Amino acid sequence: MDTPYFGECLSDQIDLSGFDALYHQYHQAVYANIWKIVKQHEAAEDILQEVFLALWENRVKLRPAKVAGWLFVTSFNKSLKYLKQKERQQVPLNTTDIYPEEPVNEELYTFRLSIVEEAVNHLPDRKKEVFRLCRYEGKSYDEVANILGISVTSVKDYLKQSTRFIKDYISHHQAEGLATGASLLLFYLS
Repeated sequence: MDTPYFGECLSDQIDLSGFDALYHQYHQAVYANIWKIVKQHEAAEDILQEVFLALWENRVKLRPAKVAGWLFVTSFNKSLKYLKQKERQQVPLNTTDIYPEEPVNEELYTFRLSIVEEAVNHLPDRKKEVFRLCRYEGKSYDEVANILGISVTSVKDYLKQSTRFIKDYISHHQAEGLATGASLLLFYLS
């Protein structure tokens, strides 16, 4: 069975120049995702570098088609980790055990990514295109409207409907007990 981390991997197709191309393609969108959560330029820049370092380190495990989603989820998780660490620094030492260090659970992480990808793949084609261009590639409403030949109002409407569908999809699967941990993604999509 082909999972998001097996099969043809990114390292089969990427060298330093290929990695540089990926960085230039996605760094603005990833930075925007991080900034939306941490609201600090310096922290967002540091997290951005961590995300792309992690991409390089995990290139052997990643399939090329999953890079955008992987960057989306990784930037979200690293941003939340930063906020938790920042909060711990502001809490008196005797209460730090409230926030135990959570080890990275690759299976849960892979599952979260697959649930988001599954939800996106269930969108109608036009809404899927709008969502991927706006959320994964960080394109503006105007850019997406020009690319797809639709109005900016349609782009906004499709994105709103897509986001609502993905939230509902994740919530439904969580209710069934299939999307453990995916509820954090609901925060990010709002």
